[in-house]
Amino acid sequence: MTGLGYTVPAVAAVATVIAAEFVFFRTGLFRRPAYWTSMLIVLAFQIPVDGWLTKLSAPVVEYSSRQMTGVRGPLDIPVEDFLFGFALVTAALLLWERQARRGGEATAEETDIR
Repeated sequence: MTGLGYTVPAVAAVATVIAAEFVFFRTGLFRRPAYWTSMLIVLAFQIPVDGWLTKLSAPVVEYSSRQMTGVRGPLDIPVEDFLFGFALVTAALLLWERQARRGGEATAEETDIR
């Protein structure tokens, strides 16, 4: 591991979105089973697609090994891709909840979608 040019922003993105939920948004998103179910659905699609794109045997997308930890998950997916995916989906859901509250629309929690 010689550099962390991709890892540091991935970890920072996760930390930022978690902090945003607990400090700013306070939607209770992480307490909802529907959120965790949605994350499992995201992973069900992310793993085959990202795995095909990043497989070491014939990669479509190549990352500089100097910029990553080198830790890979199923199908050779860099761990940093999972971190960015978590941050992206969670940020989108937090913004969706915020917009619903500003627009007077019912949030998932208020409509008892769990």
